[in-house]
Amino acid sequence: MTDKNTFWSPLVHQLEPYVPGEQPVGDELIKLNTNESPYPPSPKALAAISAHAIDNLRLYPDPESTELREVIADYHRLSSEQVFIGNGSDEVLAHAFNAFFRQPKAILFPDLTYSFYPAYCQLYQIDYNLVALNDRFEIDVADYRQDNGGIIFPNPNAPTGIGLSRSAIISLLEANPRSVVIIDEAYIDYAQPSDAGVDLQSVASVLDLTQQYNNLLVVHTLSKSRAFAGLRVGYAVGHVDLIEALQRVKNSFNSYPIDRLAQQAAIASFGDEDYFQLSVDKVIASRTRLVSALEQLQFTCLPSAANFILIHHASIDAPALASFLRDRKIIVRYFSTPRIDQYIRITVGTDQQNQFFLEAIDQFLAA
Repeated sequence: MTDKNTFWSPLVHQLEPYVPGEQPVGDELIKLNTNESPYPPSPKALAAISAHAIDNLRLYPDPESTELREVIADYHRLSSEQVFIGNGSDEVLAHAFNAFFRQPKAILFPDLTYSFYPAYCQLYQIDYNLVALNDRFEIDVADYRQDNGGIIFPNPNAPTGIGLSRSAIISLLEANPRSVVIIDEAYIDYAQPSDAGVDLQSVASVLDLTQQYNNLLVVHTLSKSRAFAGLRVGYAVGHVDLIEALQRVKNSFNSYPIDRLAQQAAIASFGDEDYFQLSVDKVIASRTRLVSALEQLQFTCLPSAANFILIHHASIDAPALASFLRDRKIIVRYFSTPRIDQYIRITVGTDQQNQFFLEAIDQFLAA
C-alpha cells in the first residue's frame, strides 16, 4: 500500500498550517473562542439573502463584485477602483502576501500576532523576521526602522487586543516609503477613543490614509462587527496600483470568489448603519463590564480595543482554567505560545454569556 506522503510535493511536507479556533457542535455550548459577533447580522442582510435565493443562483456571480465595491467605496468616500473584494479577509491577505511580499528581503511582523501570517509565508516561501512586542505587549514602530520587504500587523493586534495610534502608523509609513505596509483592521470597529493604555488621538481606522500613502493597504472583514463569519466577505482598500495587483492575483486563482448571496447581504449590511452601530456599541459596553468584573477577581486584562480580552491571573494555571471552562461547556482560546502561555483569550459575548463565564470563574477560584 502506498504511503500518503508519496504523492506530496516537497513544499507540503514543510507546511505547518494555521489552526483555527475550535468550532464545536452543539447549541448548549457558550462559544467565546473565535471572536465572532454575539449578535446576528442586520435584518436587512437576512432579508436580502431570502430575496435572492431564487433561480439566479444557477448563474455565476459578478466576478468583480461591482455593486458591492461601489457601496463600500461610497461608505468610505473613495473610488471603487480603490477597493478589492475577497472571500473573507483571509483570502484578501493571502492574495496580498502573494502580490506584494514575495521579495528578496524578509518581511516584518510581530512575534505575537495573527498566526496565519507565518503560514502564508511558508506557503508562498516568503522570508520573514519577527519583531518582538515590548514588555507591555505593544507594537513599537521604532523597531520597524530596518530593511524589509514589507510590513504587516493587525490593528488592534491579535491576540493581545492592544491598538496602535494613527500617529504611530503615520510614522511607520513615512519611515518605510518603499515597502508595502498592510494594516489588518479586522477589529477596528470595536476601538474607541476612551480605550485605556493608548494615545487618545487614537486607535482608529487609517483607511483614509490610503489617499495619501500609496504604499498603504488596509484590510477589513465583515466576519466580526457585521456578523458575517459564516458568509466570508472581506475587502482591501489602497492605491489603484495595489488593487490592480490584487486583481491580477485573484483572477489567476479564482475569478468568482464571492457568491451572489454574500454580495447582496453585504450590500444590505452597509445600508443599515443604525443596526451596525448598535451591535458594536453593545459589545463595547459588555467589554467594559467584563473587564471590570475580571479585575475585581484579580485578573490582569490587557487593554483591549477589540471584541476580545487577553487575561492572566498570577495564581491560576491558564491551561487548567481553559480545561475547567471547557468541562462546563464554555469554550475560550488558549495559546501555548511563549510569553502568553499563561494567558487565555475571551471573546466578548452577550451579557448573559459573560455572566455564565464569570460564574464559572468563581467556581474555579472557590475550588
